[in-house]
Amino acid sequence: MTAPATRTPRLDLSRLRGRIVGMGSLYVLVCAALAAFAAAPIYGVLTHGAQGAPAYLRVAVAGVAGAFLLAAVARVLCWPAWATVLAAAGLFAVLSIVVAVPPEPTPAGVLDSLRATATGVSTGFKDLLTVDLPVGSYRDLLVPVLAVLFVGTLGALTLAWRPDAASTWATAPAIAMSAFGLLFGAPVASATIRLGPLAVPAPRELFVGALVLMVSVAWLSWRTRELRRAALLRAADASGVRVARRGSAAGARRAALATTMVVVSVVAGSALTPLVAEGRTREVLRSATGPEEVIRRSVSPLSDYRTHFADASFSRPLFSVDAVSGPMPDRIRIATLTDYDGTEYRVAADGGLFTRVADARQPDPGTPSTVRIDIAGLRGIWLPTFGSLERVDFTGSKDAGGLADAFYYSAATAGAVDTATLREGDVYDLTATVTAPRALESLESSGARPAVALPQSVTDWISRQRVAHDGTGLKTLIDRLRARGYLSHALAVPETGAAWEKPLGADYVFQPSTAGHSLARVDALFRALLDRANQAAATQAADGSSADASLVAAVGDDEQFAVAASLVAQALGFPARVVVGVRLTGNDLPACGGGVCTGGDLSAWTEVQDRDGTWVAVDATPQHENGLDATTLRERDPENPTEVRPETAHEVVPPDPAQHDAANSDAQRDDGPDFESLWAALRIAGGAALVLAILAGPFLAVIATKAGRRRGRRRAGETRSRFSGGWDEFVDTAVDYGMPRPGARTRMEVAASLIPTAGATALATDADRAVFSDAEPDAADAAAFWSIVDAERRALGARHSVWRRLRAAVSLSSFVRPRRTAPDPRGDDAETRRPTT
Repeated sequence: MTAPATRTPRLDLSRLRGRIVGMGSLYVLVCAALAAFAAAPIYGVLTHGAQGAPAYLRVAVAGVAGAFLLAAVARVLCWPAWATVLAAAGLFAVLSIVVAVPPEPTPAGVLDSLRATATGVSTGFKDLLTVDLPVGSYRDLLVPVLAVLFVGTLGALTLAWRPDAASTWATAPAIAMSAFGLLFGAPVASATIRLGPLAVPAPRELFVGALVLMVSVAWLSWRTRELRRAALLRAADASGVRVARRGSAAGARRAALATTMVVVSVVAGSALTPLVAEGRTREVLRSATGPEEVIRRSVSPLSDYRTHFADASFSRPLFSVDAVSGPMPDRIRIATLTDYDGTEYRVAADGGLFTRVADARQPDPGTPSTVRIDIAGLRGIWLPTFGSLERVDFTGSKDAGGLADAFYYSAATAGAVDTATLREGDVYDLTATVTAPRALESLESSGARPAVALPQSVTDWISRQRVAHDGTGLKTLIDRLRARGYLSHALAVPETGAAWEKPLGADYVFQPSTAGHSLARVDALFRALLDRANQAAATQAADGSSADASLVAAVGDDEQFAVAASLVAQALGFPARVVVGVRLTGNDLPACGGGVCTGGDLSAWTEVQDRDGTWVAVDATPQHENGLDATTLRERDPENPTEVRPETAHEVVPPDPAQHDAANSDAQRDDGPDFESLWAALRIAGGAALVLAILAGPFLAVIATKAGRRRGRRRAGETRSRFSGGWDEFVDTAVDYGMPRPGARTRMEVAASLIPTAGATALATDADRAVFSDAEPDAADAAAFWSIVDAERRALGARHSVWRRLRAAVSLSSFVRPRRTAPDPRGDDAETRRPTT
């Protein structure tokens, strides 16, 4: 007679689908909100108050709401994929015209908006990386975020609402939406916040990343459980098998393990971030974009400095400057050179990130000024600017739009380039803020170390001046350097004189000087000063009290003296850089006459940084009224006997700046143990070790947990439990190696059909005897049983490769295997029963 099988109620598909839609919608909505929050600083919502909020919020809400609406309609009407795609394209175009690029009130306004939508999708992402942040509603740059939120939400919803296992792929577009804001954002992370003694670095990025991870893991866990539950309900509905309603211990262990791993990952990542990111620039997509490659290939303006003093270039106009509103600036900078390698001053790759400027940027505080610059003979990528830029408007008729698209600005150096290359007739209006120049004496040294090892002649000359390492001392050194130098722009001049000599007056006496600004060239300049001081020491003190006119010895121009002044400033602890540009008001120095700047007006000066970060311009042009002393001219060896004879130049080994630096580095830097470098190395090593520990931590935790479980089973209080625990250990090992879970099979059934080892049957027999026998098993028998278990586990491992054994060691399969709640004489699982007949 057949006993009636207990059947479960029929599967309520509508209720199940409702839960799937509801939870999937909630998950996607949370991820979309986090994505909108992550991208908000790009558009100035969080960084500039509510300036960019209205347009951005309209775009974000419209994109997410439109995606929900379209997904719901497609689901209700059962649209095929191609119909959904076509509808999505049409709805996206409508949303873009309404909220992202609203049309102008002209007949062609809608067409222009459609064109802007197309360009925003095709090139907007690239443009977003090259425009200075925040971009606000500049041109078509709201289209990318609309595309991300609309397409990402639609794709995530379409997948999350699916009833099958493909729904788990919804995490891909959901997480990608948040990645947009983090990858396209600024290279500087959000400011650290402090909660008492706890410092939270990059809180915005950490909040978005951690929350997206936790929400995704939680939804995946729920969705996986629902898929399993639906499968069990279908099986029960079809076969009549009774399914246990209570939660299993395996499920609880799985949830606890997942929760622990997520929490540990978030906490450990938060603790690791300060160690790894300290002193580092955040690398994002915009870090690898911009005109850096063009700058790297271009010639340094300082190396090209003397070509402008040739007779053919000296009087040729480079550009003109006219006031539009506000005060005229004192100087116009062409290029700010921040990197000196001992051979050449250049714009460093990390000297200031060049980005495109949107409609306008927020300048530093100061007096607004607008000037119009008309390009004449100036060529190349370097764009004349001044002050702290607010906006630039190209008004010339020759490809003004192309020049605007190729314009890049570096706020760190206040320099600009235009990769479209300047041509005669290019005109632009430049609006910036200017501040009153600060006195050099007011500066305070920050104690920064020089970028290169200074030549010994520089440090010797500074020490002989006996000045303090502050702003007053720096001014004294610069004044003496200029007063004891002599201006010369050439190695040789025609008998009739060079064009650059005439403005210097009839009393000027030409002295030859070589070009270049390497350490070797600057070293020769300071050695000349030291030699002249030594000659004068026989008759008068050369510590600064002697007349500067009798100590003139260094010959050169702005190219050498600006670099020399920067090395002097660095020796006193001031960060320094060199600027190539022109002066509009120069007093006794060259300046543009009537706003027209020629090649002869080109200059170079040094900028030094105060402790508070302010950069101050320092003129270093040498004097030309006092010539070299006659004794110096007679006794000094020729400065460059080999450089004027090219036929023998191949026999001369020029000074090697790198070797020169190395020779002086010990004397310059040998001031005791370098604990700063040691700490940096230890911090890097510790951070790397912590990274490895975090990466290997979950695997080590699994191995340690298995070892603890095995030890507990081996040393169980009851001898009978040691036998059952040994059998469980044997089966768990087999499950980790890929054996199907035993389910409701008895030990003998498992040994006969699932575990192909010689001792499996013996272990099953001994375990059944110990568990079901009335006599208490002996402890020695339990130890022998465990010896067999260990041998069988080794035999299982010997059948597989090393890589497979490692996978088995960290496998979690044995943790989710249903456990027996009590010994069952029939060997069946207590939670599941077969139908009885």
